[in-house]
Amino acid sequence: MSKRIVAVNAGPRKGWNTDTLIGEAARGAEDAGAAVERFDLFRLERYTGCISCFGCKREKNKGRCVCRDGLTPVLDAIRESDGLIIGSPNYLGELTASFRALYERLIFQNLTYNLETPCCNARPIPVLLIMTSNAPDTAYRGLLRGYRGTLDRFVGPTEVFVSGDTLQLADYARTDWPWSMFDPDAKKKRHETVFPEECRKVYEAGRKLAGMG
Repeated sequence: MSKRIVAVNAGPRKGWNTDTLIGEAARGAEDAGAAVERFDLFRLERYTGCISCFGCKREKNKGRCVCRDGLTPVLDAIRESDGLIIGSPNYLGELTASFRALYERLIFQNLTYNLETPCCNARPIPVLLIMTSNAPDTAYRGLLRGYRGTLDRFVGPTEVFVSGDTLQLADYARTDWPWSMFDPDAKKKRHETVFPEECRKVYEAGRKLAGMG
């Protein structure tokens, strides 16, 4: 039976950096024989982050968020999967609000508040966390270290992939305000030379993830 991988895009822009890298990782997983189910968080029905209802702390709901909304099928799919690919752009020094909503619900359902067994996830799965940013790829190491540590503990062994200094627009001259912080030619050159290599690396990371376990 082929492995089941869930790929989640927590960014809004189709066909751009985050979406492309998730697609390449998913393609790598598929080429390794896995079946991939994909979700775009910005295209789901309405949902929220954790509402602190503590329903997941009842024994009968252990490890399962009881809030029913647009994230329910995503959480259900992850729970039954053999691996998770999730990607988000960096907005104002953090991952997107959509990522955070899923992250809160994904982690909190497995947190028990029990010192002996703080995590009730009996079926850890490998995770590939992808972040894109127009800042250099070294800018958010502390942020990603925190996410990786929490995902390691409550979901499964996590690898992080960062694509920094990304191209945000096809033509920077078409903005109403001049974006003088950036060198459009350098951005474009990086996108044409470095980004394809990042796509290759994340493809291999997807293959690796599908082969784990």
